[in-house]
Amino acid sequence: MKKKTGITSSDQDRNPEPSPALTRRQFGMALTAAAVASGSASGLPIEVKGKSGCITDVQGIQAGHYTDTRRPTGCTVVMTLEGAVCGVDVRGSAPGTREIALLDPVNTVQRVHAVVLSGGSAFGLDTASGVMRYLEEKGTGFPTANGVVPIVPAAILYDLGVGDSSIRPGSEEGYKACQAASENPVAEGNFGAGAGATVGKMFGSHFAMKSGIGTASFQIDDIVVGAIVAVNAVGDVIDPSNGKIIAGARNEKGFINSAEQIKSRKLTGPGAKAGENTTIGIVATNVKLTKTEATKVARMAHDGLARSINPVHLTMDGDTIFALSTERVEYPNLSQVGALAAEAMAAAVNRAVLCAEGIDGFPAVSD
Repeated sequence: MKKKTGITSSDQDRNPEPSPALTRRQFGMALTAAAVASGSASGLPIEVKGKSGCITDVQGIQAGHYTDTRRPTGCTVVMTLEGAVCGVDVRGSAPGTREIALLDPVNTVQRVHAVVLSGGSAFGLDTASGVMRYLEEKGTGFPTANGVVPIVPAAILYDLGVGDSSIRPGSEEGYKACQAASENPVAEGNFGAGAGATVGKMFGSHFAMKSGIGTASFQIDDIVVGAIVAVNAVGDVIDPSNGKIIAGARNEKGFINSAEQIKSRKLTGPGAKAGENTTIGIVATNVKLTKTEATKVARMAHDGLARSINPVHLTMDGDTIFALSTERVEYPNLSQVGALAAEAMAAAVNRAVLCAEGIDGFPAVSD
C-alpha cells in the first residue's frame, strides 16, 4: 500500500524475508492492525461490495467453467454459438496461445465460435480441442465442403506451481466447461481458469496471494460491454479508484509494494520466472465491430490491466486479451466502446482477487 495507509516500505521491507509459516489469519490480522494504526481501516477491501455485472450480460454470450479441485486448476469457455467477430492483443512477453494468427484482420476467417482461457500452462491449450468437439456436435463452426470447423482461439496461464503439476486441464475438461456454459452469471474467484491463479510474485511464491477469475459489465442504453479475466500476475492488484494495493506481494507487516521495490533498486529473493505468470481475459460487446475494430477494442482493454495491476506487461507475463462482437447493435463511437472495455476489465481484475479464497500457502483478500 502507499505510505499514507501506514504500511510503509522500510529498508527491512525492501529486503523482505520469506515467512511461509505465516497463516492466512495472521496475515489478515497484521494487515488490519496496520490499517487501524493509520486510521484507514475502512479502506481495506475485506468484503466483496456488490456485483458489477457479468460478461454474459452481452446478448449472444455464454460462459462456463470446469474446475479441478484436486490441484486446483481449470478452464473457462466463452461461447458464441452464432459466431462473433474477434480481435486480440498480446502485451506480455511470455504468452501461450492458439489460433492467434487467424485473428489478424487481414486473414480470411471473420468469426470465432468460442474463446478458451485455461490453467495448466501450454498443456492447457488442449482444452480448445474439447471445445471444438462440443461445437462440432452442435453443428457450429466455419462451413466447409466436409462439415463445420469450429474456430476456437485460446490462451493459457501458468499455475503448475500450485499443487500437483501433473494434474492439468485438457480436451475432456474443455468439453465439460462447454456443458456447464450458459447465459447465467458465472462464478468468480477460485473457479475455471482462475482456480490456481496467484498474484504478487515479484519476489517469489512465498510472498504471493491467491487470486482467481473475475467478471464485470457496463451498460449504456442499448450498448453492453463485459469482461472476464483470470489474474495470475507478477505484479500487485490495485484499486483504480484510489491507487491502493488490495492484493499482492506481502510479508507479516503487510504489502511490500512491488512497484516501490523496483524504484528502490533493492529487489532480493528468488523472484518471478518468465512464463510462470500471465493475465488472460476476454471483453465482449453487442456493438457491431469489424475485426480491425475488435482488435482496437482489445488493445484499449489492456488499459484496464494497467490501471489495476502494477507492474504489468512484463517479460515474465503473457498478458493477452480477446475482444468479441456479437453484432447486435449499430453504434458509431468505437472510442466509447473501447473505453468501456477498459473500465470493465479493470473492474473484473479487482473482482478476481476480491472473490478469491485462500489456499495453503496463498492467503486471499477474503482472509
